[in-house]
Amino acid sequence: MVKVSRAQFLRGHWGEENTPIRPPWCKEEKYFIQQCFGCRQCGDCKAVCPEKIIVAGAGGFPVVDFNLGGCSFCGECVKACPVDAFSTLKQSPWQLKASINVRCLAMKGVECRACSEVCEESAIRFHLVVGCVSKPEIDLYACSGCGDCVSVCPTSAIVIAEEKSR
Repeated sequence: MVKVSRAQFLRGHWGEENTPIRPPWCKEEKYFIQQCFGCRQCGDCKAVCPEKIIVAGAGGFPVVDFNLGGCSFCGECVKACPVDAFSTLKQSPWQLKASINVRCLAMKGVECRACSEVCEESAIRFHLVVGCVSKPEIDLYACSGCGDCVSVCPTSAIVIAEEKSR
């Protein structure tokens, strides 16, 4: 049985698959919500993000929108926060990883390598296959979860989510 809060029920959020993606280095969700003032009162992390991927989400709290681009892990959001909503920059920014679903053009026999072309970590690779369109493979150890691949995918086939939730 899945426990949902009243707010989750009313907004249609039914579990962890709808957990928002917070900026990198955010504390665990319950601690983050307790500490963060939200974008309506503060908005400092949103204002300093050079990629402009931090936007106001549900409840006015900051979320990352990978449809706008990827995260460079510059740490400006952490430095700008006037409260204790972030962990130290010495830790891993998050446990997010990319996954590619069946909407991928390559999986439908159409040549497309947009995601691998923008992946600085070379975590998305296409291995040559004679007589077929190469299919993407993700090296989860190399993937930083930066999200650069999301905005360039023409079919929205790439999802960034916590590694443990898949």
